[in-house]
Amino acid sequence: MFIDALQYIRPSRAIFGQMRVGRLSAVHITVGYHEDFLGVVENLQNWNRWFEDCGDLIARATTCEEIAAANASGKTAILFGLQNPLAIGADLGRVEVLAQLGIRFCQMTYNQQTLLGAGCFEPHDSGLTAFGYEVVDEMNRLGMVIDLSHAGHKTAMDVVTYSNRPVTVTHANPDAWHSAPRNLHHDLLQALSDTGGMVGFSLYPHHLKSGSECGLSEFSQMAADMVTTYGSQMFGIGSDLCQDQPDSVVNWMRNGHWRKTPAPPVAFPACPVWFRDNRDFPGLSDGLFAAGLPVEHVAGILGGNWMAFWDKAFAPS
Repeated sequence: MFIDALQYIRPSRAIFGQMRVGRLSAVHITVGYHEDFLGVVENLQNWNRWFEDCGDLIARATTCEEIAAANASGKTAILFGLQNPLAIGADLGRVEVLAQLGIRFCQMTYNQQTLLGAGCFEPHDSGLTAFGYEVVDEMNRLGMVIDLSHAGHKTAMDVVTYSNRPVTVTHANPDAWHSAPRNLHHDLLQALSDTGGMVGFSLYPHHLKSGSECGLSEFSQMAADMVTTYGSQMFGIGSDLCQDQPDSVVNWMRNGHWRKTPAPPVAFPACPVWFRDNRDFPGLSDGLFAAGLPVEHVAGILGGNWMAFWDKAFAPS
């Protein structure tokens, strides 16, 4: 079973075909960055057309049972999440509505301060807010997975400590391996391990040692070291693949609607040669085996651990 816990691809029949070639069982797709509630609804409408037009390749899923059903019919299951809670606004009731619309994941922040907490690029991280505590409670109740991928360190630690259900970081790596604002401190990794949380190893070059030049062996040895330190059931893959997105998108991701003067323009970095699209996903096993991981640990990282986690996490409390 191959599962990617975070992608922001530009949808196309060609990419869905690559998912099938790569035997992807399920992919978590972002449908909200800086969009408000209606913007997320519009994105879901667009995805409904993709399910109609490419129903031989992909199927919408909100449960592990639906993932299994999609796989049984030869399709990749698509799950939806938000990388920013802007669609919630200041209305707690929208959390339930978003869950009813099929949103299975939501991040507390996307780099900047939100009504829930601080992002990892904020100069001051004051932690989880009063409203943030309410949203955590509601997400716990509904079985919506809390994602801390872009949260500030204190905000993330507050959520892990407070949440009555395990939480995730869908796409990041340890900062002891590669120092980056988005990568994770040891104490957050340990807290996630202690509470039954999950981390998806990111393949995005800015999160990798040596960036685009990072080798599969380097990445795989990091993964093996993390398994040794924190346990084999805690890790999966969250590639952060942004395939076929134009550079205007990464600039929009950085600037949103909140800057008067945009930050200097940037471009998407080149993918490492060993992971350029979904067809390369099965090849990750070669590196993980070469790093000395046994078959059960490799199977867990490539999909089994996410499936076991989601089976419990998606159930309402």
